[in-house]
Amino acid sequence: MTSAPTIGVLALQGDGREHLIALDRAGASSRPVRRPEELEGLDGIVLPGGESTTMDKLARAFGVRDPLRAALRAGLPAYGSCAGMILLADRVLDAPPDQETLGGIDMTVRRNAFGRQVASFEGDVKVTGVEGGPMHGVFIRAPWVEEVGAGVEVLARVEGGEAAGRIVAVRQGSLLATSFHPEVTGDGRVHEMFVRIVIDRQT
Repeated sequence: MTSAPTIGVLALQGDGREHLIALDRAGASSRPVRRPEELEGLDGIVLPGGESTTMDKLARAFGVRDPLRAALRAGLPAYGSCAGMILLADRVLDAPPDQETLGGIDMTVRRNAFGRQVASFEGDVKVTGVEGGPMHGVFIRAPWVEEVGAGVEVLARVEGGEAAGRIVAVRQGSLLATSFHPEVTGDGRVHEMFVRIVIDRQT
């Protein structure tokens, strides 16, 4: 029997607790990550929602940004939701001039693309690779993906409304990202998908 993979959640700012719960329910062993030494022994990592500029600054202050960037480049699987999607993007639009990302996914992401906090919304999302029908997507000051490179698989787009067709979920190799927050709905299917990605990486 394969042992449960160990998946960290970057816990500098944002909704890390909800991700820890979702990962445990999906069969992983999870733990918060704040410092470089806590990256040791991880099989994967989740970059949660929050405020991407604040997360970038705190990652530098805690000394975890560069080791985490190196781990991603070395193949550490990662899942980013909302702000985490921004952190995994190679290119970001509407970002402050001093903001940097961890990178890894060949995509261009627009920050706060759906509008400010008051424009947050919910809606059904059909995600490729997720069985059982559409997911209920919660979008909070969410980004969307403007464009992707040839190696990026588009997993979901907005179905209707003014943003119809906008990309809101992608995968490139062992890196996964969504604009929405599955951790707040109790629907564990995205986390289950990520745990499978991590296990597949191990075998």
